[in-house]
Amino acid sequence: MSKFPSAITVAFVALAATQAMAGDTFGLGREALPEEIAAWDLDVRPDGSGLPVGSGSVADGERLFSDNCAACHGEFAEGVGNWPELAGGEGTLADADPVKTVGSYWPYLSTAWDYVHRSMPYGNAQSLEPDEVYAIVAYILYSNFLVDDDFVLSNENFLEVEMPNADGFIVDDRAEAEYPQWRREPCMTACKDSVEITMRATVLDVTPDEADTN
Repeated sequence: MSKFPSAITVAFVALAATQAMAGDTFGLGREALPEEIAAWDLDVRPDGSGLPVGSGSVADGERLFSDNCAACHGEFAEGVGNWPELAGGEGTLADADPVKTVGSYWPYLSTAWDYVHRSMPYGNAQSLEPDEVYAIVAYILYSNFLVDDDFVLSNENFLEVEMPNADGFIVDDRAEAEYPQWRREPCMTACKDSVEITMRATVLDVTPDEADTN
């Protein structure tokens, strides 16, 4: 098979591009139904948007965590083998080998809720009901000593939970602060008055001899 596109392929792509610019379609597929869009629209934002109505207690979360999560994350969210720890690590972020957990590192509780809801339990993702997710997240908070054992997490008090590392992240301002320094027009001629060799990599023997520079 040739690695170059055939004339028919090129003509078809050109026709598709022309029709796309004209707003035409090939009559393939259909618009997604609202319930189909809702099934994919699972994200939860730091401000709580996207959270479903529901609640779950630490007590219920302990049972659910044991049944669905402890095989990988340990009964107390301490991690098993190479599976990640979800609790602990307080005060280690400045260490050479920090322990990054929900309690020590994650700035937003919404990340924990969204991840559990979207991806857990391992091998059976999206099988948990919202109330079960609230309960599991409540237990993870309890395992990090962030809430008491009688705590009930809900969509109503979700934003009241303070994450220890909430102020540990900054807004990425590189586009404004640094990119302009890198994106200047490159100098192509007479960029410096002179160029001199100031050192020689004698050990590696990569600097050419002056006799070989011509």
